[in-house]
Amino acid sequence: MTITRHDVGPRMSQVVVHGDTVYLAGQVADDTSVGVGGQTEQILRKIDDKLASVGSDKSKLLSANLWISDMRYFNEMNAVWDAWVAPGDTPARACVEAQLAAPQYQVEIMVVAAL
Repeated sequence: MTITRHDVGPRMSQVVVHGDTVYLAGQVADDTSVGVGGQTEQILRKIDDKLASVGSDKSKLLSANLWISDMRYFNEMNAVWDAWVAPGDTPARACVEAQLAAPQYQVEIMVVAAL
């Protein structure tokens, strides 16, 4: 099967398509001056854009990994996630508390989707 990489950088590709499966790199917010809810909204918009760029969308999510810097913000993040995710097409999902790559990042999300 063919592997296609998009937005290729020296360390990672932002999107990799293998067969009928789309893999996104972990996404973080561009504007980190906002709280967890605002960062989550930004990340989900980025996910929408990256999936659309290869012909997929959130209704085709297979799995999602979410990292949050502090679990006390879990409900705030989930409120944004729940409003965004396609009803009836929710992916398998894990969420863990973790120290992220830089202290300004409060949320990181990585998804796998079908085409």
